[in-house]
Amino acid sequence: MSKTLRWGVLGTARIIRKTIPALQQTRNGEVIGIASRTEERAREYADKHGVPQAFSSYEALLASPDIDAVYISLPNALHREWVLKSLDAGKHVLCEKPLAMSAAEVEEITRKAEETGLRVLEGFMYRFHPRFEKLQELLASGAVGTLTFLHVGHTFDAGGDDNIRWYTGLGGGALFDAGGYCVNVSRMVTGQEPVHVAAFGNYRDASDTGRIDTSFAGMLRFPGSATALFDTGVNLERRNFLELTGTKGRLYLDNPFGLLEEDSVLEEHHFGQDSIHHRIKGGNHFVRMGEHFADSVLNGVPLRYDLADAANNARVLEALDSAARSQDGA
Repeated sequence: MSKTLRWGVLGTARIIRKTIPALQQTRNGEVIGIASRTEERAREYADKHGVPQAFSSYEALLASPDIDAVYISLPNALHREWVLKSLDAGKHVLCEKPLAMSAAEVEEITRKAEETGLRVLEGFMYRFHPRFEKLQELLASGAVGTLTFLHVGHTFDAGGDDNIRWYTGLGGGALFDAGGYCVNVSRMVTGQEPVHVAAFGNYRDASDTGRIDTSFAGMLRFPGSATALFDTGVNLERRNFLELTGTKGRLYLDNPFGLLEEDSVLEEHHFGQDSIHHRIKGGNHFVRMGEHFADSVLNGVPLRYDLADAANNARVLEALDSAARSQDGA
């Protein structure tokens, strides 16, 4: 393999406006091709982003010897299928979250990755930003004492009925979109898996069939004392924050999941004392995630987050979904 990881992109979702330029900026990777369901659309996006090769099908890209790894930006419900096909084609995989729609599907991917010896990473990019390295450093130092309560908010407006988030067949809904971040960050900062969940959702008829959650509130109870409360929605005003409260103080991050290339502030508050504002150097978390993945493929660096982590996240999302749907009276 060359000294740079040669990327192919499956799909032309809106997120590639951020991820393709980021992968092109990595010190150890280059974007070789992009695939869509039609050659015209693939060529349009290849030309727009300066990608040299356009493929008229996902299969054609996977068959290319010029591609080492794929970035999958397809709808949620298609992730399992195309991760497995990519592994069968001998390609390493960085996949948009959620990696799959259930823990069982993630475990199927895990078995295939172990069989092929290929790398797979679930693309929760926020985890690679310097803000979260500082946040975890402060938690480990006992800055807030015993972590007791987490509050996470992540909402935005997905727009009209043609958005994929309104289709059950595509894995839509608030929980499996923005809610995945809320669950993931709660598990990450506690370093634990929840032992109890509670949840309520607001639902509407989906654009295809069944019911889809438009907004969602959940609680996670972790071993010991920590409880996480989160609310998420894809039909609401944009909100994005993380607050961690402990026995000695609290930490607050504004826009924790957003792309912040400029410097940002992590607030540290203590009872009856002046607040500390930690200025964090900006960084593109997509670039950092891409470089980490390429280092793993090219140099054998262990992935920071393994497939067991992805399976556990999926398991919590499933439990929350089941709890909330049992309360939907429609």
